[in-house]
Amino acid sequence: MKVLISGGGTGGHIFPALSIANAVKRRQPDAEILFVGALGRMEMERVPAAGYEIEVLPVAGFDRKRLWRNFGVLWKLWKSLRKARRIVKEFQPDIAIGVGGYASGPVLKEAQRRGVPTLIQEQNSYAGVTNKLLAKKAGKICVAYEGMEKFFPADRIVVTGNPVRQDLEEASDKREEALKFFGLSPDKKTILVVGGSLGARTINRSIQGDLDKLFASDVDVQVIWQTGRYYHEEALKHLKAYRGMPIWCSDFITRMDYAYAAADLIISRAGASSISELCLLKKPVILVPSPNVAEDHQTKNALALVGKDAAVMVADKDAEQQLVSKALEIIHDDERLRVLGRNIATLAQHQSAERIVDEIVKIIEKKNL
Repeated sequence: MKVLISGGGTGGHIFPALSIANAVKRRQPDAEILFVGALGRMEMERVPAAGYEIEVLPVAGFDRKRLWRNFGVLWKLWKSLRKARRIVKEFQPDIAIGVGGYASGPVLKEAQRRGVPTLIQEQNSYAGVTNKLLAKKAGKICVAYEGMEKFFPADRIVVTGNPVRQDLEEASDKREEALKFFGLSPDKKTILVVGGSLGARTINRSIQGDLDKLFASDVDVQVIWQTGRYYHEEALKHLKAYRGMPIWCSDFITRMDYAYAAADLIISRAGASSISELCLLKKPVILVPSPNVAEDHQTKNALALVGKDAAVMVADKDAEQQLVSKALEIIHDDERLRVLGRNIATLAQHQSAERIVDEIVKIIEKKNL
């Protein structure tokens, strides 16, 4: 079996892609897997670190605000289509899988042009433009939310959920060792703040601006704060005045299973992969959707949970004034924590990567009949 996986750009695309690749390898250890990503993006580090080969395309996203910059984007797209043609021709995959991100479009378009079966994994509750176009010729569209018929042909949709890192499915049993790992107390409630691998400016500023509230003498909480790469130095400067306070701060968390296990309440962006992880972990969460994403899909992801009383949402524009106060209100309300945890658990999709591999195998077998 030869599998071509394209996409990336953020952890929200890369981690599902790696989960699918790992599931393919578990099912068929001699499978050949090749990734295709975008030049200068996170997949160039993460994919080789996971033991897979990767080809890169010079593709970039369209600049919706400064349209004049898109002349360069179109040139990169043309070069990417040419390179994608060479990759598909030389690798000769049995199937091409798109997980979203800039590289997905050129690779799946070329695979479809050459008659290679394709599968799309759409993580969000609101489908992006590229996936809607690619879906017309895709063999299957694996989705995480019900009601995706408004974007894709109903007869090719399969609700599989979003693949998550395998260690997270067992995270809930590790609370004691998790608190030791972060040097935190088992007697205090823990707020986990995550903003993705690069960081979320609004979330970080909200925490920085309200450190006095978090560590007031009558507030018995502790914090795990993942700042992301771009905001770590600034966060450390702010924390100099709070030495000795119960907070663990880093730009990246190597053991996310421990971070989730330790947390009583989580503050997060509303990326599809993050939400899938939180559903599996049955964790109460405050979602702060990023406004800087296509079609405002994070707000739509968050509202899908808020409508089921499975999460609380604070808008990005309100976060610096409201986020920490809302977090402290919820973490001291045991009944609210219990209800949020119970409701988000009902939305969990288990063994998503394995279910996607089931669809991959069916498509390849059908092709070989």
